[in-house]
Amino acid sequence: MAARISPHSGVLNRIPAEMKILIRTTSPRKVLQWTQRVLFGAAILMLGYVGFVLVDTWVFERRETAALARFVPTEPAASNAVTPTTIGPNGLIGRMEVSRLDVSVVVVEGTSSKSLRRAVGHIAGTALPGQPGNVGIAGHRDTFFRPLRNIQRDDVITLTTSNGEYRYRVVSTKVVSPDNVAVLDSDQDEVLTLVTCYPFYFVGPAPDRFIVRAARMSTSSPGS
Repeated sequence: MAARISPHSGVLNRIPAEMKILIRTTSPRKVLQWTQRVLFGAAILMLGYVGFVLVDTWVFERRETAALARFVPTEPAASNAVTPTTIGPNGLIGRMEVSRLDVSVVVVEGTSSKSLRRAVGHIAGTALPGQPGNVGIAGHRDTFFRPLRNIQRDDVITLTTSNGEYRYRVVSTKVVSPDNVAVLDSDQDEVLTLVTCYPFYFVGPAPDRFIVRAARMSTSSPGS
């Protein structure tokens, strides 16, 4: 006789009537809290970096200005002043000033990111102040060279070095493409070329370059 299993037996009772799957979910509130914490931490890091850059630039300016003051003569440089032929990377060249624009910034050798963060940089391969040829100086449009957006013809640019002062009068400004290196060409005339990115208020890498060309003023000219 075949055995029967009662529907009320323990075997059937152990089979679950239904299966439940539990999935843990994170509440939108917790996600928002974590997002706020991450953004707050990123903001603190950015503020810390900005503070570091400002303090580093201030200390650098003070130190280099003090170093320059120890060697600067009290009179404008003579036309026959002896100028060093080379200066090491990041070496102090002097100070550049445009009085009308309230620009006063240290000039160092080279255009590395560190150099241009702290100062404006002499472009390697161009003449040094006091040498025949084209003195090329580059700076960031959003820091030291931002006031150049208002520079005008006949503005006076002063370069102060250990040999004395060299004064240049602005003769032209123009906008060129980044690969136009002809702006740094030189002859035997003493000229100064300032280079920065353009447009001044462009967000991201700027597509062009703003060029200021100035000619050396004679030491015998009035106001030179």
